[in-house]
Amino acid sequence: MDNNSKVRVRFAPSPTGYLHLGSLRTALFNYLFARHNKGKFILRIEDTDQSRKVEGAVENLINVLKTMGLDYDEGPDVGGDYGPYFQSERLEIYKKYCSGLLEKGYAYYAFETEQELDEMRRVQQMQGRQTMYNRRARHLTENEVKEKLASGVPYVVRLKVPLDTEIKFTDIIRGNVKIETNLIDDQVLLKSDGYPTYHLANVIDDHLMGITHIIRGEEWLTSVPKHIILYNAFGWDVPKMAHVPLILNPDKTKLSKRQSDVATEDYLKKGFLKEALVNFMALLGWNPGEGESREIFSKEELIRLFSIERVNSAGAVFNIEKLNWMNSEYIKNYDLEKLVDLSIPYLNKGGIDTSDLVKTKRVVFAIRNYISKLDEAPQQARVYYKNDSLNDEQKKIIGNETSKRVLSLLISKLESLLEINADNFKPLLSEVQKESGVKGKDLFMPVRLALTSEEHGPELGLIAYVLGKNEVLNRLKTFQK
Repeated sequence: MDNNSKVRVRFAPSPTGYLHLGSLRTALFNYLFARHNKGKFILRIEDTDQSRKVEGAVENLINVLKTMGLDYDEGPDVGGDYGPYFQSERLEIYKKYCSGLLEKGYAYYAFETEQELDEMRRVQQMQGRQTMYNRRARHLTENEVKEKLASGVPYVVRLKVPLDTEIKFTDIIRGNVKIETNLIDDQVLLKSDGYPTYHLANVIDDHLMGITHIIRGEEWLTSVPKHIILYNAFGWDVPKMAHVPLILNPDKTKLSKRQSDVATEDYLKKGFLKEALVNFMALLGWNPGEGESREIFSKEELIRLFSIERVNSAGAVFNIEKLNWMNSEYIKNYDLEKLVDLSIPYLNKGGIDTSDLVKTKRVVFAIRNYISKLDEAPQQARVYYKNDSLNDEQKKIIGNETSKRVLSLLISKLESLLEINADNFKPLLSEVQKESGVKGKDLFMPVRLALTSEEHGPELGLIAYVLGKNEVLNRLKTFQK
């Protein structure tokens, strides 16, 4: 791409609560595109709809983006040359440009009440017509407008869509798109409370902030003609656009809370690693191209390979089984020290005592191959901490002469070792087998019961390694007599 240093993209969410997975992917695609092209990634908060604003949502949004490693170059908390980055702090800018549209005849005042608009829509629905504003305020005379304004009649400002023509544009993902202007509503630009709508603020901000590429969800595709009309009215160049596909449930419906978790925060709380989540989300609707059959990519590799042209136009299915698999792969190969730090809160929440850091590290090492997310850690770890009483059947097994002979031989051999690890414990069991003549279940079951009070579980070598020599000996000796 030419002039890579000039690439500027933005992620512009509304602070209405959690960060939806679809929004996370939009932010990720913008981030990868910016970094691939050595451009700038901007965060802008579109908070002009004050009725939908949720307290604390902005702070949560910023925290999640930073947790995910999607660091932006400009934004509310980092500043930049194109601020303010809250739309609610830019109201005078929008009013100024809206006044310019009114003066040049590209917009007009409309004075209908909500009741009148509802009646307008009801009649159109009865007639089987498209519900849209009927443009009657276009025909008010200049004096009628002045009189209503002077009388303090509430008003909105609407876009004056040019009639009987076509708007054409090329979307990077979807190709050529065209729409007849007679089908485009005379969109409200400035609401009666003085706040701009998404359409006006979005176009003004994207231009003033020097945005070169708009990468957003396909739900905004139908708004593009309105935006192009505004760009043309202002005499501004239209940024390049790419509308990414929806994320779908397995039944091909739009991803929603009714079928699965949709908040990024929920997945982080469950213990999905941020690296795995970034990797998984990047592959929802995008592919790295021919010659890349693997599915595990670091963020640096994604940046190097990313191309907006390889984003599919079809919806991408959110497959939780694949995410679980991918996360388990990351857990298996994660830096152990970091994995321990991440696991401790989950272990503590599950009632596991992590005060012995040496043992905790061994536990995490032992369970990492058996979990797909960190909230599963306590269940897998519990075997290394509990030593419950045996039931009557288990007492019979461990109390018979064969079992006692196995435990006695194993104890004598363990006492000669400096330490136990997963590699040297298994050969000891082989020696016990040869000397005692006991094998199979009769060999392994008493050892497992003595160490864990369970009949099934991880490899005995792992259990011995985690417990350590002293604890193993103590537990074995409990049942030696």
